[in-house]
Parts: sequence; structure tokens; C-alpha cells
Amino acid sequence: MSIRVIVADDQEIVRTGLRMILNAQPGIDVIGEVADGRRAVELAQRERPDVCLFDIRMPGMDGIEATRVLAGPTVEAPLAVVVITTFDLDEYVYAALKAGARGFLLKDAGPELLAQAVQAAADGEALIAPSITARLLQAFADAAPAPATAQPIDALTDREEQILAAVARGRTNNEIARELHITLSTVKTHITSLMVKLGVRNRVDIAIWAYETKRVGNRFGMR
Repeated sequence: MSIRVIVADDQEIVRTGLRMILNAQPGIDVIGEVADGRRAVELAQRERPDVCLFDIRMPGMDGIEATRVLAGPTVEAPLAVVVITTFDLDEYVYAALKAGARGFLLKDAGPELLAQAVQAAADGEALIAPSITARLLQAFADAAPAPATAQPIDALTDREEQILAAVARGRTNNEIARELHITLSTVKTHITSLMVKLGVRNRVDIAIWAYETKRVGNRFGMR
């Protein structure tokens, strides 16, 4: 079945371009588009798309708030949101990820990366523009104290520590499986275990936790 996508951007030419790019990809269908964040939330709640593709700067409600409404920590049935923007600002990226976004891209990312981000979000994974992933998470981790819940509910195994580091570097499940020479199902099992132990809901939260608590930099030399 096709991945059903809605697009929200206040510029018609951008919406048209995104729709054309995504509809040209096999297995992806844009089922709706809107020009402001409030209408994007209404459309998403009504249609329950597989992926929402949101700009940040929109009238009515910005993309970060729209993401929080649809995918935030208190949402019982969160939707997959990918944020795409012109602005390469760390505070925007971090805010979007904390709000629940499963991906963050710049508008010059290109059709291939855009399609990959949509596919990853639909699969429950995450894709962040490679140029900003480690820089962003490490910068904010260095600037902020570790949260009170720095320790996992149960101790992580050595394998879980390896997968934690790989997720924090932005690796997909397939890439992790190849790097660690384990099966894809084993990777998924460990990621599920990590989410339970860390008390988080998705792999973006795993990556943020890894950097905020300094575990990645301290143990795997990723500074």
C-alpha cells in the first residue's frame, strides 16, 4: 500500500514542488496540502495520514507547535511528522525533535533524501539531514545539564550500548544490522528494549537521551 502524505507550507510553489516530487516516487501519494499549521492539524486529525510533512514558519500555528499537537509526548496515538525548512538553525531542529518529529530536512535536500525521510518516518524510523545530526544533538547536550532521569530503568547491555551509539549517529536499522553483523529483527528487538529502559517512545528520543546524558560522547568517543 502507498504511504499517504499531507504537506503543509505557506508557499504555494513549495507545496506544488513537494507534491510533484513525492507523487513521482513509487509507493508515495500526497493526499492533501494546506497553507497553515492550524489547518494542517485539522487535516491530519481527520485523514490520519502515514506521514505529515510540515514547514516550520507558517501562519495560524507554526510547524513545531503543529508537530507537538500531533506527535508530542502526551499524544496517545501520535502521527509521524517530518519537518522541512529553509532555515538551518539548531534551535529549530532541536525544538522539532523534542516536539515529536521523526525527521528534519532542509528544503535543498533533494528528491532522494526527501523520499527516504518520508519512508523512514512511515516505517517508524527517523532521518535527519546528515549535515546537522551530530552537530545539533552534541551542541545542545553540551549546553544543557543532564536531565534528572539520566539513568535507564534497567542497566543497558553492551549490545544495547552499541545500538544506542549507532542510533545517536543517525544510523537506520539496516545500517546498524550491517555494522554489527546481526539480523534486522535483532536490531528491532534491542531498540524496543532501549525505548522501554529509557522511558522514551521512538528512536529520535533515544538519540536525544544519548547526547543529553553524555553517554555517547563518554563511552564511544563521538565528541
